[in-house]
Amino acid sequence: MTTKVCFICEAEKPVTEFYQHDRMADGRLNKCKECTKEYSRNHRKENPEYYLEYDRKRANAPHRVEARKLYAQTPAGKAASKRSAAKHLIKYPIKRGARIIVGNALRDGKLTRPECCEDCGKQRRLHGHHDDYARPLDVRWLCPTCHATWHKENGEGLNG
Repeated sequence: MTTKVCFICEAEKPVTEFYQHDRMADGRLNKCKECTKEYSRNHRKENPEYYLEYDRKRANAPHRVEARKLYAQTPAGKAASKRSAAKHLIKYPIKRGARIIVGNALRDGKLTRPECCEDCGKQRRLHGHHDDYARPLDVRWLCPTCHATWHKENGEGLNG
């Protein structure tokens, strides 16, 4: 088995410890896998804005969106979704309680869902948004677009 010296850590390692790289003379990168991983971790930490945008674009690539849809229909995907939902319920019990109270109030007629979004006025399926989960019946009704915009501007995820 042939070996190669990493130009970062200067350790001599088997060539299998180096990533393949077509443009290198021997077909392998000049830094070992461990040094490459360390560089990538550090670069990600130093450039969070770039990688946030990069990850967002990558996740929304059509082939990745399609793969997620297909995975969600498999037994493994359904089990993963179930585990995620269970963790969410445990992590956010106050939010869950507020959502249950709103659902019960809607069912009992104590609260009514309006026809139009409170922000843009469009007639769409509306989300109930809580500014304060301690006041569960104080709900703003927003379309999905306005709801997502509110959370982007206020730094909170839609599910969180």
